[in-house]
Amino acid sequence: MTSPRDGAPSGVPSGLATERGNAAPSSEVSSMFDGISGVYDPMNLLISAFQEPRWRRRAVALTRLRPGGRAIDIATGTGKVAADLHRRVQPGGEVLGVDISPGMIGVAERRFNGRPGLTFVVGDALALPAPDAAFDAASIAFGMRNLPDYGQGFAEMRRVVRPGGRVVCLEIARPRSRLARILRAWFDGIVPVIGRLAGQGSAYDYLVRSVRNYPAPEAIAGIMRNAGLVGVTWTGMSGGIVTLHVGTVPPAR
Repeated sequence: MTSPRDGAPSGVPSGLATERGNAAPSSEVSSMFDGISGVYDPMNLLISAFQEPRWRRRAVALTRLRPGGRAIDIATGTGKVAADLHRRVQPGGEVLGVDISPGMIGVAERRFNGRPGLTFVVGDALALPAPDAAFDAASIAFGMRNLPDYGQGFAEMRRVVRPGGRVVCLEIARPRSRLARILRAWFDGIVPVIGRLAGQGSAYDYLVRSVRNYPAPEAIAGIMRNAGLVGVTWTGMSGGIVTLHVGTVPPAR
């Protein structure tokens, strides 16, 4: 059975997007990630050609968190970024990981159970379960392209971060370097094959579509500025297959 959007199987998001956000209903995105929660981490390693840990370390470093700090990780998935942030803010720091997928949160809670100050909750990135200015930094890794409203996603991150704090976004991009042809062939051709071998072909077909439709880095920087962030910069890594955007919450007036 298929949905009318892009021939995607029922229950699997189409990956169609507009400049505003991903057109897939959040309920479908949540269900899809529930379904792949058990294979998510090894698949990430494979499809990133084992570069994902390096990208993650760079994103965490860009938060500039210090011991005793507080951070929130949105679309936290299986909790790896949140755990890295938690290590960075020790001793005494706290990290909250938020994800729309109960399956992903379940994996994160089991994996990192017993770490004081590291908490995971099911929640909506467009209505974060946190008060204003509660954190020193907010991060999102490989999750922004799944949100129905990119601007609202960045606005919520800005809301929950204190003045002077940082917002960091790590996301897959469409590379433009000389390596682009090879990387695109790998991502567009090999990733769905790996997904099918893992029994999750539809989900990883969606991944390719979601990346293809995600706005260019310059456009994302503009969305961040429109959400009220200042000093926005972005850099590419691994030939431009991923980008790291960083913005700062402006000082209080």
